[in-house]
Amino acid sequence: MKKGKLIFLIIAIFSVIIIGFISKTFTDKKPKVTVVLKDSDTQYWEIVKAGAEKAFKDFGIDGKVIAPAYDSIKEQGKLLEKTYIEKPDVLIVAPIDSSVIPILDKYTQKKKIPVLLVDQDETWKNKTSYIGTDNVDLGKKAGSLLASQLQPGNKVAIIGGDLSISIFRERVNGAKKALKDAGIIIAAEKVGIPDDGRTAKKEMEKILKDHPDIKGVITTHDLIALQVAAVLKEQGLTIPVIGADGIPDMLKLIEDGTISGTVAQNPYDMGYLSVENALKVTKGRNVEKFVDTGVDIIIKENAQQRLDFLNNLIK
Repeated sequence: MKKGKLIFLIIAIFSVIIIGFISKTFTDKKPKVTVVLKDSDTQYWEIVKAGAEKAFKDFGIDGKVIAPAYDSIKEQGKLLEKTYIEKPDVLIVAPIDSSVIPILDKYTQKKKIPVLLVDQDETWKNKTSYIGTDNVDLGKKAGSLLASQLQPGNKVAIIGGDLSISIFRERVNGAKKALKDAGIIIAAEKVGIPDDGRTAKKEMEKILKDHPDIKGVITTHDLIALQVAAVLKEQGLTIPVIGADGIPDMLKLIEDGTISGTVAQNPYDMGYLSVENALKVTKGRNVEKFVDTGVDIIIKENAQQRLDFLNNLIK
């Protein structure tokens, strides 16, 4: 009897050791994926982060999302250098601009680490994939949405960020084409505006002073659209304003009737799909060079549903 108990005990101990070894081996083999975003202080990037973190959980990935405290090329470069030393299996990055390409070249050429771009594409031959918006298409949809609320011959303004940034340049080009095709006149165009509220509001006030007859505004992104809407409200104007990102603060303006509608990217999908495709890469599977996350039209009828979804992500 004692001998039998001893054998059982030995078997039990070996079983625990083997299970522990298997568990550790499984943990060690989890793909390691790092996501480097543009900043950590805006609703848009909070939503991208939420999508990535949900994918980490769903796919069993050892992942993390990092970003500079604010949109800083220098700080993003430091994070990329630090991550390079850590040697993840895959890097996902939303480049602030093309100046980070030499750092990314080190990943792909020296350590053979695949790099996926999210949100912003770059003409860089070594990228594995770009996951994000077709920004020319977004611009066209923004122009068409604005034109649908106007009459041929009406005047509008375009106001936005630095056109050396490809996503802004593509959105403006797409919007101009759609507006021209609809017979809408672009009376004013002011670009190169930083995201600080004071500058955007000042420029919008000047546009209204110089062109009091404009009937609508297109902006390159929501941070500027929100400031434009604030100026219009102060002056008692109810002309349409089209943004681009679909962040909660913009959706609230649609839900409460301040503006009639906008176009929106899908930042949650960007985060989620970029991680999903990173997992495919670790398994040696091919991924598409461009994964289109789409553009949605947001109006009062669907604004609240989307707002509820996004508020649950960043609460």
